[in-house]
Amino acid sequence: MAYARKLADGQRCEVHTYDVATGATALVHTDETVLLEAPNWTAGGDLILNGDGLLWRLPADGSSPPERIAFDGLPELNNDHVLAPDGTTIFVSANDGHLYQAPLRGGAVRRVTADDTRMHFLHGVSPDGTTLAYVGIENQDWTSGTIRTIGTDGTHDTRLTEPGGRDDGPEYSPDGEWIHFNTESFDGHAQIARIRPDGSGVQQLTFDERVNWFPHLAPDGRHTVYLSFPPGTEGHPADLTVELRLLAPAPRTLVELPGGQGTINVNSWSPDSRQFAFVTYPSVFPSRS
Repeated sequence: MAYARKLADGQRCEVHTYDVATGATALVHTDETVLLEAPNWTAGGDLILNGDGLLWRLPADGSSPPERIAFDGLPELNNDHVLAPDGTTIFVSANDGHLYQAPLRGGAVRRVTADDTRMHFLHGVSPDGTTLAYVGIENQDWTSGTIRTIGTDGTHDTRLTEPGGRDDGPEYSPDGEWIHFNTESFDGHAQIARIRPDGSGVQQLTFDERVNWFPHLAPDGRHTVYLSFPPGTEGHPADLTVELRLLAPAPRTLVELPGGQGTINVNSWSPDSRQFAFVTYPSVFPSRS
């Protein structure tokens, strides 16, 4: 069964970059055929995006159109994929519920996870490249996601948070001292928080009525950008007017845009920490970015 999202009639997707120093937004690519999601930014200056259950490579300057990356034996993908620190490897989540390791250039893949009772949704790789941070969904119970870590060799699968908090989006800080994530365990709606990799020292980082998801730290550790939904939003749906906010130290809005799911699910900071990439999905109203 195919799960990949599709563009609605009259809808397009637009890939943008945002310069933190200048506040300038650049339109990199527009697509009316493939619904592209969740950009990563490689050391070589490309964006890696999900679309139609596949991975695509797009130059961050928009100098050429997206090119499919071909893998051997990889199931249809969801939009959770993270680059390894070595710059040549990518870890991905597939719609069979498992995590895979693959060469960024394409080719043969290796399955990392083994537990078929749990769905695994990847969001982070430790700075030393040995451990993955992911969301575990037990027995397809979508009301309770927990933050977990697992070795890239499939060993030492460890739960960090308690069931019931609807936790998501775990991502390591550049120094490896924290895992940032979003959770409903504090205020009943998603807020940004962080936890030590051993499961200790949980700290709440946002304290507003908005529904805050997917914190992404810049490589230099100076900035954190996250996706902010209107108050009362359930989950992280598509096709809403949402904001990209900077946690520095009081949250401030950088961009308001038509999007949500797919806009910035994974870390999309440039290696020099000056820019990040995101996707909008305008239809009957124009992009506000």
